[in-house]
Order: sequence, then C-alpha cells, then structure tokens
Amino acid sequence: MTYIGRFAPSPTGPLHFGSLLAALASYLDARHHQGKWLVRIEDLDPPREIAGASTAILHCLENFGFTWDGEVIYQSKRHNFYRESLEQLITNQNAYYCNCSRQQLRQRSGSNLYDNYCREHLPAETNGCAIRCFVPAATNPVDAQFKDRIQGQQPAFCSEDFVLYRRDGFFAYQLAVVLDDAVQQISHIVRGSDLLDSTPKQLQLQRRLNLPIPAYAHIPVAGNLQGQKLSKQTFAQALDDEPVPQLLAALNFLGQQPPTDLADSNKEDILAWAIQHWQINQVPAQSTIIWQP
Repeated sequence: MTYIGRFAPSPTGPLHFGSLLAALASYLDARHHQGKWLVRIEDLDPPREIAGASTAILHCLENFGFTWDGEVIYQSKRHNFYRESLEQLITNQNAYYCNCSRQQLRQRSGSNLYDNYCREHLPAETNGCAIRCFVPAATNPVDAQFKDRIQGQQPAFCSEDFVLYRRDGFFAYQLAVVLDDAVQQISHIVRGSDLLDSTPKQLQLQRRLNLPIPAYAHIPVAGNLQGQKLSKQTFAQALDDEPVPQLLAALNFLGQQPPTDLADSNKEDILAWAIQHWQINQVPAQSTIIWQP
C-alpha cells in the first residue's frame, strides 16, 4: 500500500511548538516509509481565522525544511463537494436536520450530550438548522475499538449523533476532514492526542459513506505548567526563525533521542537523520507532556 500522510493546520494563528510536533511526526512517518506528505489548510471557520495566517504557516514549514507533495488544498474552496456528500447522507437516512439549542438540550436532559430528539421530531422548517450524523446503536464488537499505532487499543463508541453542518452555516470539521482524507487517499494519519476523541466520529462517518479507514496514530500534545494544551487560546509562543534547536527539542519530546552533535548541524541534516532513524514505537503513549521552552 502506498503511504500518504498529511499535516492539516487551521489558519487561526502562527505555528507554535505543539504545531511543530504534529508536523514533524507526520512528516517523519511519511518520509521514513518512502511515502507522500500532503499539506491541507483547514480554513472552515472564518470567524476564528487570522488574516495572512495560511501564508505564514506555509512559509514557516518551508523555513523548518519541510517539503510537501502536490498542491496545498484549502477546505474553504470545497464547499460544493461537502454539500453534495451531506445531501447523500440525508437521502440515505444517515443524517437529519436538527434545530435544538443548547438551552433546550439542558432543559430536557440537564446535559450537553445530545439526546437525539430531532430523530423522531424532525423540524418543519430546515432553515437555520444543524445537520447531525445518525449514529446507530453499537452491535458489532469489531467496531467497538480501534488500534492506535501509539496509544494502543481505544474505544470507537460514539456517544451521540454529532454535528456535520452547524446552525451558523459552516461545515463541521468531522465531515470535511473525512471527505478530504478519502479524496486525497490518506492512508496514515499522525496527529495530536487532543483529536483522539474525534476518531470514533470519523470512523462512524467513514462507515456511513463506505470510505477507506486510515491507520491512526496520536502523539502526546505539549502542555504548559497548568496542564493546558499549547494553543493560540493559551497564548502559545510562535515558532521563531531558528529551526535547529526547535527541531531537536521536538525530536526529544517525541522520544527519538537525537545525538548531541546534531546541535552543530543544519536543519537539512537533522531532518535527514530523523527520517532515517524514526521509530514511532519510541513516541510516548501519553495524552499530554508538560513542556517548557
């Protein structure tokens, strides 16, 4: 099987150390297997996007020595494709319209977990509705778990009918990522453990749409001293223009133990060493590791 991996950042700000970990791990796993590495910009949420961030992300990747295959895909240009797939899911009764608000949900169940109300009470008017994936009760034990290449056996159970299209008129991440992974023939996904709980939803959608299921691997995310994931929301520091120390720090974080003399090398030599010596079984099977620059 041809290995095709990807890195898919959202343009909500500059890349930081947590972003570098995901980019580096996915890049090394692809290149170590003589595979392709694609870049996709997941610009589905305009209110959260920062002007110029997409260009800055690509420049940062180039500055760190990453080279990608083919053209960069932008999800904002693929809305017609997502809409066609949504209509197919609705036609096949694998998705339905929902006009429930969070307040209504809390009043009915006292929880934020969706109670599947609109399955049996379809809205008379679909304008302003969300669209949810119909998740049937789990009956096949084979589908109850999936094997993550780093984290081991993980539950694959979906606890609710999840959103595919938001009430504010934007396509949801779960739908777009599954469709684009299939179109780009992604065979292996290496990403942060903060997305581990999204995997059961994506597996559910892949089954509903009869799509291939990639191999998943979730690396630990970098956390600050308060235990929060490094992100734009927690004011993670942007990557600077000195790739060598940051690449070495990322390799150590990922358990690859680069030799100390690489500190006197350039980014090309570091990446060449890392591709040759990449061992995914050395990546810690943890969800979060505290990291200080």
